[in-house]
Amino acid sequence: QVQLVESGGGSIQAGGSLRLSCTASEYTYRGQCIGWFRQVPGKEREAVARIYQGLGIAFYAAFLKGRFTISQDNAKTTVYLQMNSLEPEDSAMYYCATSAPRPGNYCSDRDEQYSYWGQGTQVTVSS
Repeated sequence: QVQLVESGGGSIQAGGSLRLSCTASEYTYRGQCIGWFRQVPGKEREAVARIYQGLGIAFYAAFLKGRFTISQDNAKTTVYLQMNSLEPEDSAMYYCATSAPRPGNYCSDRDEQYSYWGQGTQVTVSS
């Protein structure tokens, strides 16, 4: 079974930056879609950014306004989420997950399309 491990969360003041990491255990699941999602208690989980690992194509939620960047290392073992200009509204549990790509190398923003999930890393942004 694929295991995904997130790291890099923490507490930070508004305007600061954090970099989250997601490492997948199974080689066969590298080269798929890796998505970063976040969830606040009482709210639905929402997609933040996704990457099609095969070609390094990135997809972002519109609300990010360019503040976050998803990337991967050359070996495709780790996917990063660089988060800049953090706002209190970014406070959430952040999860990474993997899925097969959709047609056209598109990575879905629907969490039900993702099969394996990490346990999450908490990000707390104070004003």
